[in-house]
Amino acid sequence: MQDSLGIVVPQRVKFDSPITLKSGTVLDAFELVFETYGKLNEEKSNAVLICHALSGNHHVAGFYSDDPKSAGWWNNMVGPGKPIDTNVFFVVGVNNLGGCHGSTGPASIDPKTGRPYGATFPVVTVNDWVESQARLADHLGIETFAAVVGGSLGGMQALQWAISHPHRVRHVLAIASAPNLTVQNIAFNDVARQAILTDPDFHGGDFYAHEVIPKRGLRLARMLGHITYLSDDSMAKKFGRGLKKGIYNYGYDVEFEIESYLRYQGDKFATQFDANTYLLMTKALDYFDPAHAHEGELARAFAAAQSDFLVISFTSDWRFSPARSREIVKALLDNELNVSYTEIKSSYGHDSFLMVDEHYHAVVRAYMDNVGREAS
Repeated sequence: MQDSLGIVVPQRVKFDSPITLKSGTVLDAFELVFETYGKLNEEKSNAVLICHALSGNHHVAGFYSDDPKSAGWWNNMVGPGKPIDTNVFFVVGVNNLGGCHGSTGPASIDPKTGRPYGATFPVVTVNDWVESQARLADHLGIETFAAVVGGSLGGMQALQWAISHPHRVRHVLAIASAPNLTVQNIAFNDVARQAILTDPDFHGGDFYAHEVIPKRGLRLARMLGHITYLSDDSMAKKFGRGLKKGIYNYGYDVEFEIESYLRYQGDKFATQFDANTYLLMTKALDYFDPAHAHEGELARAFAAAQSDFLVISFTSDWRFSPARSREIVKALLDNELNVSYTEIKSSYGHDSFLMVDEHYHAVVRAYMDNVGREAS
């Protein structure tokens, strides 16, 4: 198809120089798995980094040869002729450090013990991810990204790029994101983690040695998370109070369609995602707060930023509400930076940033067209 990347192949790079994490822990070496789409131009000025959200990974777009249904998680946004056009841009997607899709993480073998890291894998932060991504950029010969783009937790990484490496990113697209988590969001994350930590099959994070998976905990964590990613309107429209068999059973098995859907999503996630990685990712969300080092003043956190920004929010996103995006916009404007802001009317909740929406895609396309003209 004209608008499809077709078959894509993951790549892997090992970094042998130590990286000191925000926690103070040092990893002597680490690997990152990544994918690239499009062609890096001679000036190396057309590179775009896509940062993934909590359960995402490096497979942003295209398909794998052994699975024609394996579309990347943002396949509707990235590709030939799409809003982030791979005919124009060299796009990089990376599985973050601590991930469970090939990059060094809890399931990786600790060279010091010969066993999986498990719970001994250090806590990672958004800052740490940005530093490891910068090393990947060095490996690819990219001095400056034309744009760093992300939704949700990915948007936080994009914002951190502007703070940590202001000379290395010309544009930042922060979509459905926030300057930090609300107390309610931290609470949701803790409940999800407790579901995993109290699962008898978790074994203190060493479940690999026991050849089990804490499926019950992961299942509950995903079900809880999925509810918060959707809006009440979208759930009502898709499921309503529909009954799976059309009658009440007067018991505790699946009766409503929404129950069936959540259990299906939970079961699928439990077979595809690592429990220790889930703990790490939610903690990275909790810790992200660039204003923390500046007495709570977000504008001061962005004082060094030089990028131009596109900030996008969605009306029905109650987990990362438009008000949170407007906090980001104000802090950027306080620093006299160039900022575009759009609030998209959508009924899909937080998941709106993953959906096909004509207005949303048109906004990203228009902005990226301007980025592309600069890079050419």
